[in-house]
Amino acid sequence: MDPASGADTARLLEEQDSESNAHLTSSDGVQSSRETNEGAPLRSPADKQWSPYKRDLHMLSFSFLLVFSAFGATQNLESSLNTDQGLGPISMGVLYCFLTVCSFLAPLFVHWLGAKNALLLGLTGYWAFVAANLVPTWFTLVPASAYLGFTASILWVAEGTYLTSAARAHSASCGSPEESTIGEFNGVFWAVFASNQVVGNLLALFLLRNGRSDPAHPGHVDKFATTLLFAVFLACMSVGTVAACFLRPEAKGARDLGADDPPVSIRSNLRSTMALLGDRRLLLLLALMVYSGLQQAFIWSDFTKDVVTPALGVSWVGGVMAVFGASDALASYFAGKLSSGMHSITFLVSGGAAAQLLVLIALLVKSSFGSSSTDYASLFTAAFLWGLGDAVFNTQISAILGICFPDDTASGFAQWKIWQSAATSAACFATPYLGIGTKLCILAGVLTVGMGGFLLVTLSTRRLAVPKER
Repeated sequence: MDPASGADTARLLEEQDSESNAHLTSSDGVQSSRETNEGAPLRSPADKQWSPYKRDLHMLSFSFLLVFSAFGATQNLESSLNTDQGLGPISMGVLYCFLTVCSFLAPLFVHWLGAKNALLLGLTGYWAFVAANLVPTWFTLVPASAYLGFTASILWVAEGTYLTSAARAHSASCGSPEESTIGEFNGVFWAVFASNQVVGNLLALFLLRNGRSDPAHPGHVDKFATTLLFAVFLACMSVGTVAACFLRPEAKGARDLGADDPPVSIRSNLRSTMALLGDRRLLLLLALMVYSGLQQAFIWSDFTKDVVTPALGVSWVGGVMAVFGASDALASYFAGKLSSGMHSITFLVSGGAAAQLLVLIALLVKSSFGSSSTDYASLFTAAFLWGLGDAVFNTQISAILGICFPDDTASGFAQWKIWQSAATSAACFATPYLGIGTKLCILAGVLTVGMGGFLLVTLSTRRLAVPKER
């Protein structure tokens, strides 16, 4: 045999052996893969959208719905029920003043306790505040407001941290885009949360409308009706607090806070919180954060006291605010669904700002011409439009903070609460000294400045995102 042909034959046999081995290896791999897949349960597309973190989302939303159904309705009635030397507005001012100051240290408590335990601590203040309204005096309501300011600062930083952590964990678990998942989680939470205005205010409307009129104060209801209302509210809040106990600890591996992180001192926490003020994006968002606090103070205090009560009576405050809550809830849900990035956030926030600006202009024209007649339709329409704007600001500011500050979300939410609550506190303290027309002009001016800064942030963020997409 020719040596060359013998070598060719040997080479041919080796190639056939290699192909055979490769085929066997491939077959084994396919078989192994099939065995692995057969061993794991098949997941439908619907299953891939579910994770334990959605259960946490729904439990958190349900807990807040029950607690804030009581607190929200109580807050709406403060300026109308507790009129003795401005006790109602001043107690709200104390609340938000303490919330402002304590928000600087709130991330530290969240770090020490963990998001879940911080949530439970935060809820205790709301229970104490509603209980103080059973005997509303300067010695009960003001201290309860101060304590609520302290616990509320912890609650809202913990809520933002917990919700963002759950959204990111759900995104990693299901393979969904992180930005859209954060928007979806915020939309669902704020939609359920905003429903508290419907539940609590309808309950207040029912109980107060059926209460006896107080002959000493026309248009007001007697003590028995308010006592019954706050007792029902306390029971509702107790159930909501128990529900929060069933939350799981925040997702492990979250980028914000973790159980394995090194101890954090008060100085380092303050440094971390204040460091964000050096970020140009946060500075541009400050005016919008301030406006979010001013517009909430207006709808809770000025709108109910100076617009609704003179026109329809205090018993109808709950009915009008229920419309506000229904609008807020529906808009929050759809805003979360539509929020998929900076482009959609820009569109939604612009629409919400336009809705509230329309209400401000209408009320300003009415107050300027001294019209005292206000019908049901105009009040309900104003409440509906204001709810649209409130929903957009709550959901989209939360989403944009999660997008812009992914590695320091707790400090970002703390900054939001600092500026929002400071604005709310200032508005409550200024209520006895400013006319409705002046307040409307201030709101319109701050909204205009805030939208200008917000648009600059969205433009700069989208420009930075273009190279990454390419």
